[in-house]
Amino acid sequence: MELATFAGGCFWCMVSPFEELPGIHSIVSGYMGGHVENPDYEEVKKGTTGHAEVVQITFDPAVFPYERLLELYWPQIDPTDAGGQFQDRGSQYRTAIFYHNEHQRAAAEQTKRDIEASGRFDKPIVTEIVPAGTFYRAEEYHQDYHKKEPKHYKEDRAQSGRDEFIQQNWK
Repeated sequence: MELATFAGGCFWCMVSPFEELPGIHSIVSGYMGGHVENPDYEEVKKGTTGHAEVVQITFDPAVFPYERLLELYWPQIDPTDAGGQFQDRGSQYRTAIFYHNEHQRAAAEQTKRDIEASGRFDKPIVTEIVPAGTFYRAEEYHQDYHKKEPKHYKEDRAQSGRDEFIQQNWK
């Protein structure tokens, strides 16, 4: 098994694209990339801990290669927005690929170059590709939020503008 860690704005929206796929064993919402130990949601939400909201995926690379995870990751985000994602603003909602080994780093950098070369976006691709640090699991009520609170999740996602952006820029 390997880990993959992605920041793509609100972690609630980053779970469902990866779930129920062969080779994906778990998806955990949490925090990474900051300077405060054991942050909680209220601290991260303020944007002062340096952490990003992330999903950490445990996967079997023999069944579901890391490159396929990247293919699913990029179309979930606006890789040109350094100030957050959609309605969620601040560095805690930045995009980032936190790599766990050299293979992941190289693959992430290649896909970023491919997107830059595609001409799909007029602005620079600002998604960071950085070494994974300590992962802090988010509070239990954030885990599988889209299943626990489907009505609120759907309303929040609909208001965010994420789906419109995906449809306009990735489909």
